Amino acid sequence: MPAGKRGRRGAPAWACAVLLSALLLGPAPARAMEECFLVTDLDTGRVLAKQGLCATRHSPASTFKIPLSLMGFDAGILKGAGQPVLDPPPGADTSRAVTRGPQTPQSWMRNSVVWYSQVLARELGPERIKAYLDGFAYGTLNISGTPGRAEPIAHFWLSSSLRISPREQVDFLRRMLKGELKVSEKAVTETMALLAQEEQPAGWQLFGKTGTGSSPGADGLPDPNRPLGWFVGFAQKGGRTAVFARFISLDQKGEEGLGAMARRQAVGALAPVLAAQQ
Repeated sequence: MPAGKRGRRGAPAWACAVLLSALLLGPAPARAMEECFLVTDLDTGRVLAKQGLCATRHSPASTFKIPLSLMGFDAGILKGAGQPVLDPPPGADTSRAVTRGPQTPQSWMRNSVVWYSQVLARELGPERIKAYLDGFAYGTLNISGTPGRAEPIAHFWLSSSLRISPREQVDFLRRMLKGELKVSEKAVTETMALLAQEEQPAGWQLFGKTGTGSSPGADGLPDPNRPLGWFVGFAQKGGRTAVFARFISLDQKGEEGLGAMARRQAVGALAPVLAAQQ
């Protein structure tokens, strides 16, 4: 907002900015390398809230499940929330208890099951994935993977070659919701259903996906001591839709995964932003 401009509830812009900072970072800010919180109106594109740097590209990590879901449903590989049921393939990472045993599209999205994404990506194949990404205008469009690492199709979105900015995440979601992507209506509605969340900030229905990864170190490879996190999605109420992205990266490893942190911060910060739209 311009200096001195007041919000719809009468709060001056500087006060809104201070409140947003407090909600996002909390009383004892972590050592953030980079962060962004961006909320826009779906219909008009008007920016409802913005903080931080939102144009730099980063690994999408598990937020890539959103475009991957669109591809899977459009290609007919994914059938619905409960189909197909897949078992972990040999060598799959099942270190987290929720990733063990059979998984459905719904549990894949809810539990952020990497191996299910990898099975789906292999089934789609690099040519179809590249064609979809080109149509989505999704970030760098680069699915070449990490140099020297085998099977790029299984990891290019995981702290690797594919990168996207928070602003591009919001633009992608807006195009999805406006029906501007070259995928079926079923692919969009089924994907939206998988993204539904329990929280209702300011009474708005929330949809979103987290992502956790690492920023590259001096050698260009993912550095676990430089974690990053996302929560991207949208909220709906009374015929209105707000689309958002929260990104944060740190220069030190913490106890909380940054995807979970980004989600917690975004849910808290969305409440006053959405309340001001009523």
